Amino acid sequence: MRLDKFLKVSRLIKRRTVANDACDSERVSVNGRAAKASYDVKTGDKITITFGTKSVTVKVLEIKDTTKKSEATGMYEIISETDA
Repeated sequence: MRLDKFLKVSRLIKRRTVANDACDSERVSVNGRAAKASYDVKTGDKITITFGTKSVTVKVLEIKDTTKKSEATGMYEIISETDA
């Protein structure tokens, strides 16, 4: 699954276009490397997203094409959250 779609389906970012813009401006990294929106997300990947001064790192547990809002948090595990 594409990185921008994963971020949208998992509800880490609300809209796919916003996720795509975040990837283009290098605010999203996978396994320590800046990733493009077309990156193929795999189970076990560590995704770091920077929102202004806040940074969130999650580990991908599951990949689904669609999900309900209540089940979205089961797709990832939060490893760390920091405020810079």
